[in-house]
Amino acid sequence: MSKQSNSAHSNVLIIGGGPTGLATALMLAKRGWTKITVLEKSSSAEYHEPDKSFNYLIDGRGQKLTDFLGLSESLANLGVPNTAFYITRIQPNGKRKTSKLSIVNANRKTAYWIPRRVFVQLLYEEIERHWKDYITVLFDTRCTEINRVSTQENCQMLEVVVQQSQHTVEKFEPFFLIGCDGIQSTVRKTLKQWDGTDRFEPKRFPSPSSGLKYKVLSLRPQFPLNHHQDPAVSTMAYAIRSAGRDRTRFLTLGLLPIKDDAASRPVNIINQPDHQIWSLKTGEQVLQFLEQDFPQLPIRQILSIDEADRFAKSEGGVFPSPQFCSGLHCLLKQRASETMFAGIVLLGDAIHCFPPDIGQGVNAALEDVVVLNDALCQAQNDLTQALPQYEELRALDVVAVVRLAQTAAPYQYNQSRWQARLWFIQFFLRLGISRLLPVVSPPAFFLLQNQQLSYREIWDQEQRGSQVFRVLSIALISGLLVTALINF
Repeated sequence: MSKQSNSAHSNVLIIGGGPTGLATALMLAKRGWTKITVLEKSSSAEYHEPDKSFNYLIDGRGQKLTDFLGLSESLANLGVPNTAFYITRIQPNGKRKTSKLSIVNANRKTAYWIPRRVFVQLLYEEIERHWKDYITVLFDTRCTEINRVSTQENCQMLEVVVQQSQHTVEKFEPFFLIGCDGIQSTVRKTLKQWDGTDRFEPKRFPSPSSGLKYKVLSLRPQFPLNHHQDPAVSTMAYAIRSAGRDRTRFLTLGLLPIKDDAASRPVNIINQPDHQIWSLKTGEQVLQFLEQDFPQLPIRQILSIDEADRFAKSEGGVFPSPQFCSGLHCLLKQRASETMFAGIVLLGDAIHCFPPDIGQGVNAALEDVVVLNDALCQAQNDLTQALPQYEELRALDVVAVVRLAQTAAPYQYNQSRWQARLWFIQFFLRLGISRLLPVVSPPAFFLLQNQQLSYREIWDQEQRGSQVFRVLSIALISGLLVTALINF
């Protein structure tokens, strides 16, 4: 394993077997690379981690990659199209209202809702069907150490130490090391130690949703929406309001569409760290809390005591601050007499991470893979040219998507009712003005649906549009004040 050939287009080690890592492996295999190994800490591709039961919305950006891999048809078959996004709101008294959200642009490429585990399984099954001779996925495996091993004439080799099943230790000497290992990336942290500058130090930005705590609660399939046993529709989104009005008590159960009506329905519980639900220690306490706050639901019919107990004991997670690092790659010279370099590159959450406000986490990561593919294509797989080009092509978009995540839709989780109301008033007012005055661009959340615009172009339009909107708002307010003074 540690003596694999360093010949071109072979000997690749990918750390992280989530969507980004598996997608990168498939991209490289399709390009003709061989001896690709993916390290994944989960025990299997089917491993279900309840607090990662996210629903992805794979839009036109993410579909650039699924188009390249020939998986877009499978994505459409497994997902729920977002062409007409309907949501049913259910009040504590049981009153329901179904409405179509106008923020979905039906003229853009159809996006699809798909659970994370289903998307990961789609990518893994593609490897098993067509690329087993090129790609090996090692589950229950962690990277514990990355070293530069000095050779003759001041050259260096990569040595990656991994641990399998908590006891077996192996070493790899990859020609191409790819970090798809998330916000706590071991690869990025290693590069930071080697580099000695701030290239690989994440730059963080404030956001109203940063620091919010989340857990995922799994409801039974086709759970009853009321005590009359009307079943929930799997392809419908729901927002179920609680009776508790105090900030530390109020909850909304948000459910996104899924295709499989026999699958459990994940509910994202997102709120401030001081919310009362985080203090519940047992499943029975969770059930009693939900029964009191959601009288419209037959709680004990839709939520098992085992799932309630798991929820109570789960540590959950915390939304990170929007962040990015400017360094995306590193090259290590391997032979003094030739231009032979080992390459290291970062993708996905290892270089850009943010709360899920704009739904671009997975799409930005898949677009990273597309840009890396473009760079490899232009450089004919020469890492010494491709990796600097990847960083040059992607760096500005990495900054832009993080700034968009900071500002485009930060008030979705009841952080502050007044601030949220003001933000939504501003959002719809600007959307309306943009339809009357083309000089004002639509809100960034709306622009993000256009996959033909880069994140950088959207951020530039957002800044210009915000400036014009502020000028128009000041002019309008000034005019109203002058009119009031004259009439007075």
